[in-house]
Amino acid sequence: MARPALANPLQYKGFRNLWLAQSISDFGDGLTGLALLIMVNQLTGSTAALATMAIVLAIPQVTLGLVAGVYVDRLERKKIMLVSDSVRALLVLGFVLVDSVEHMWVLYVLAFLQSAAGTFFGPARGAVIAQLLPKEALLAANSITQTSRIIAGMLGASAAGVLIGSFKVYWPAFVIDAATFAFSFLLVLLVQVPRLEGGGQAQARRVLELLWEGLRTIGHSRILRGTLTGAGVMMLGLGAVNILFIPLLTNDLNVPTTLFGLVQAAQTAGMILAGGVVALLALRLKPTHMVSIGLMGMGLMVGLIAGVEQLWHVLVLLFFIGLLGAPVQAGIGTLVQTSVDDHSRGRVGAALGAVIGSANLTSMALAGVLAGWIGVREVFVVAGILAVVAGAAAFWVFRDRATQTVVGGSK
Repeated sequence: MARPALANPLQYKGFRNLWLAQSISDFGDGLTGLALLIMVNQLTGSTAALATMAIVLAIPQVTLGLVAGVYVDRLERKKIMLVSDSVRALLVLGFVLVDSVEHMWVLYVLAFLQSAAGTFFGPARGAVIAQLLPKEALLAANSITQTSRIIAGMLGASAAGVLIGSFKVYWPAFVIDAATFAFSFLLVLLVQVPRLEGGGQAQARRVLELLWEGLRTIGHSRILRGTLTGAGVMMLGLGAVNILFIPLLTNDLNVPTTLFGLVQAAQTAGMILAGGVVALLALRLKPTHMVSIGLMGMGLMVGLIAGVEQLWHVLVLLFFIGLLGAPVQAGIGTLVQTSVDDHSRGRVGAALGAVIGSANLTSMALAGVLAGWIGVREVFVVAGILAVVAGAAAFWVFRDRATQTVVGGSK
């Protein structure tokens, strides 16, 4: 039987507000993300300090993500998003106070707290989207969200470069980012979110019990096991790429930093094109196939980076990585939303984030050591192999998906 046409998620006012709120916030995140790295580099001149900042930002996703998911499933998700936006707006303004290396500890503390607050927003937003939209619109919604996130982040980073390069100050980037959280707050405030039955503060205190139930939900679902396996193994390889890409460009290919924007734009172009490709693929492929095939394709592209000799080689490969990455992200989000009942989506979404964060953190920590041992280009080969393995593992676990049912924990 032919698959039904995909519904347009933007026709739903609640999703439009959430999508716009996230896009504005992503622009601000791009501003602050680059501004922090430039600031740390200028104040310390230390790559270790840069690595510390990256780890500080990643730790909350790993340590708090699962707990955040429990509360997302028990408390009002709209309130969680509103509190998260408010707290992050205040914390970002605190970055303005740091102006010397002696105050670096303040920067690390504020960055950690801001990242911690953000771990509550993501699972809540993903769970709310599944409440607001019909199932046939979820894949398109996740594709649109992923594409706009990449574009907004790139625009924010570009704006940060212009602001800092032109005026030699950092505070405008942080003030603008705080304003984006305020705009996000106002847009989320307009969203009408259905209340969950069986929620409440009394149940929220049963964190460990509910957390265990959420993990059992994952263990009982082949779809969720495949999703977590694929995403975790993928990031175990691709996390190293995020650390070693700049050394490859600067040391091996002698690419000037002024062209780094062009490199990022190549992957973004692939993500943009993929927005339409996902809609077409969804009419012919299951989300499980999109994830497994996309992972294997990304692994191949990452492995080929090891052999690049010219900048244009990098641009072509990054374009295809972006083209394949968008269906993978959209497929993963859709599988989580459609395979879990409404009372468990927050925990499962947070578990996915925790697995990805743990793998990314491990990969970043090992990247420098492994590169010094076998070489930067060789690490790209290892990363590509891991991504291919992730796709193959996901394909094997996803088999017989038709027999799977929606699962969930207790209310």
